[in-house]
Amino acid sequence: MKPADGPAYRAFVVGVLFLFSLLHQADKLLIGPLATPIMETFQVNELQMGAVFTGALVVGAILYPLWGYLGDRFSRARLLALACFLWGSTTWISAGAPSFRSFLTSRASTGIDDSSYPAMYSLVADYFPPGIRGRVYALLQAAQPLGYLGGAVAATLLADPWGWRRIFLLTAGLGLALSVVLALGLREPRRGQAEPELAASRDWPEVRFNLRQAAALVRKPSLVFLFLQGFVGVFPWNVISYWFFRYLETERGYDPTAVLITMVPVIVVLSAGFYLGGALGDWGYRRNPRGRLAVSIGGVLLGAVLLPLSLSVPIAERGWFLGLLLLSALAIPLSSPNVVATVYEVTLPEVRSTALSVQYFIESAGSALAPLIAGAIAVRANLHTAILTTAVSAWALTAVFLSLAAWRVPADAARMRSDLRLRAEASGS
Repeated sequence: MKPADGPAYRAFVVGVLFLFSLLHQADKLLIGPLATPIMETFQVNELQMGAVFTGALVVGAILYPLWGYLGDRFSRARLLALACFLWGSTTWISAGAPSFRSFLTSRASTGIDDSSYPAMYSLVADYFPPGIRGRVYALLQAAQPLGYLGGAVAATLLADPWGWRRIFLLTAGLGLALSVVLALGLREPRRGQAEPELAASRDWPEVRFNLRQAAALVRKPSLVFLFLQGFVGVFPWNVISYWFFRYLETERGYDPTAVLITMVPVIVVLSAGFYLGGALGDWGYRRNPRGRLAVSIGGVLLGAVLLPLSLSVPIAERGWFLGLLLLSALAIPLSSPNVVATVYEVTLPEVRSTALSVQYFIESAGSALAPLIAGAIAVRANLHTAILTTAVSAWALTAVFLSLAAWRVPADAARMRSDLRLRAEASGS
């Protein structure tokens, strides 16, 4: 690793990408806390608003393969700057939508840049060795609920004096400003430079996107099982993100202040859960190649138990409700950073963006329906039923697929490490 890529610069990389994740997620998820005023503006119901949520998810899902290929073929630093510019531009357009149809269309266009995260995680993998990637990924993922919290605070404090349109203009401006920072400050590392097998070599050839290696991804058993768990694994995230604020307002009788008092500590604990999951996963990885996924399975099962317990608390018992929500929030994110780290543990550097884009594409293909399905269930029953039905059933399936992936990971990881050693030996190191 070059001196220019030393600890101080790597800290800058993590800091600026943390800011990217934080602000981007605030912009993306802000629509959940603002669902009620937006629905009132356009006079639409839960099913129609669910279509708005789903539209951006569908666009993002469709574009994952393209962003994955671009991330393995071109500069990931430049792609992230482009993603920032697209986020600011499309949000700016949606803020001025005069009708529900134009809002639905323009809000769907905000999903164009949502598929850029595989390039970000691939870039990070070339700055940090495998033994600490879980914590770095966890830190970046912790920015997501904090961004959600920032959006919730903005929605609560600014919705009345500003209106939802001005709030979207604010997040759009932040995206455009950050695109300049990324374009000027973020450098592209050599692919694979942080891998132990290549770190000591000075002249190993850098390999870019390889179609044969990309096609081989679907023949790795551990990846196939990770892809399958991804199809259902983010159903709970999307349903909770887009509908939980309205659930508190309409079914538990919380006013905006009570919603904020409840959700602020929950989201802070959720962020801590990401880092706890990454730290536990790194600890487990150093002891057993299945360690990361063991942590993931534990988090999924805890979430499937704790969330139903939380929602079963009587409406009047707000203290118990908050306490169980906090435990749920700590458990739910334990899996996320470890899945990303495991995907990269079994794939070569030149196809890592593609591998994670396939993972996220499959996740999005399933989860894009989650807000719409939950909205439809809520129209026929209520949001309580909608949230529990989608979340618990999805988590049960996720635990099965994660267990199968853990069974296959050691062999696939050993094969990838062997390929890197052969590459280093061929360079004469």
